[in-house]
Amino acid sequence: MKLTRRAFSKLAGAGVAAAAMPRLFTPAFAQNAPLKIGVIAPRSGVAGTAGECGIRAAQWAVERMNKNGGIAGRQIELVIEEETNPKDTIERFRRLVLQEKVEAVHGLISTGVSLGVAPVAEEEQALLVMWDGTTQDGVKETMPNPKYVFRSTDNECEAVMGSLLAVKYFKGKFKRVAGINPDYSYGRNNWEAFKQILNRYGVEAEFVAEQWPKVGTMDLTSHVAALKAEKPDLIFSSMLFADLPVFMKQGSAAGLFDGVKVVLPAAGWQINQLKKEFMPEGVIFGHNTLYFNHPQGSPLMKSFVADYMDKYKEAPHWEADRAYFALATYKAGVEAAQKAAGKWPTPDQVSQAMPGLEVESLGGKGRFRKDRIAEQIFYQGPSTNNNKFDFPTLAEINSFDAAQLQKPPGVDFWEWIKSGKMPV
Repeated sequence: MKLTRRAFSKLAGAGVAAAAMPRLFTPAFAQNAPLKIGVIAPRSGVAGTAGECGIRAAQWAVERMNKNGGIAGRQIELVIEEETNPKDTIERFRRLVLQEKVEAVHGLISTGVSLGVAPVAEEEQALLVMWDGTTQDGVKETMPNPKYVFRSTDNECEAVMGSLLAVKYFKGKFKRVAGINPDYSYGRNNWEAFKQILNRYGVEAEFVAEQWPKVGTMDLTSHVAALKAEKPDLIFSSMLFADLPVFMKQGSAAGLFDGVKVVLPAAGWQINQLKKEFMPEGVIFGHNTLYFNHPQGSPLMKSFVADYMDKYKEAPHWEADRAYFALATYKAGVEAAQKAAGKWPTPDQVSQAMPGLEVESLGGKGRFRKDRIAEQIFYQGPSTNNNKFDFPTLAEINSFDAAQLQKPPGVDFWEWIKSGKMPV
């Protein structure tokens, strides 16, 4: 369906809007109808477990919010669509906006998909609150001044933090460094950021191997053999899909990690699959914006984790926090805009209200900057297998705000890496 909101406005002026858009509400009726929010996330494939975790958290949040009056007095109804390739996902986004009449769309995990969907959201003047992915092409922002698109933290945040913690915990304990990273911009950017941060902090190291498996590669034995042949003291990997547990299991079987430091800044996505039986101790282990076992976690986080683990028999990861954050910030924006306008707000009014509103999410407090990029708290630290679970937890918890881990608005990422202010 190719009818856009701009085209609809022209139809309305010509007197044929009723035929084009049969479900119109008067303002009074609209405020009593369910508030429909679209969700687009993968439920299968290499990112399926991530999408499913986010959907579960969104459903939990909606149930909780609806018991407390919904959003500005309206009960929330989720309309869920599958995220697949960019072309099909764009069509599903248009269907949500133009046929389902959702008032906002939340979700998206793949950067490649978001690069296609985000410009369509601007064209349709439809609010899009992203869970993950970014609108970066490499590290260059493709939407410097969006009006309707709210974006997650920069993808490189976890790699920046993992690199800083490698300096903190491992400096002076390694000389030969190897990398195995996914063969697309995310992996290549993270590897380069790691190398540059080591250089910035005066860590002298020889980079002896670079491996670039395609995302979803399930036989990594040749990559493992190539890494082992170089005898590294440290291995950095920003792998985060279903191939990460495969790599760790195959690497463990080959003795790759014996006496080797390991940095996995995005491992939290696969926490339930990274079993103690093949995970070494002391890995720099990234949980992004939600560490489920944080002893100082908020009552909100602890309630969610307890419910999630009881129902699904596994631990939640950061996609749950991203989904909750999207809903909490959207709710705060709608209610602030309604209060200011004295009536149900337009998408423009909600979009203007959301930046700067601090909300409590599962992983702590967060907000959107004026450029509509999120700032949330990140958690990483050295891992331990000494716990009651069948996967590692953190022996020591480090937390940084994304404001410390991502480039400021309008700043070049690589220049910031070289000389910008960092937390350690």
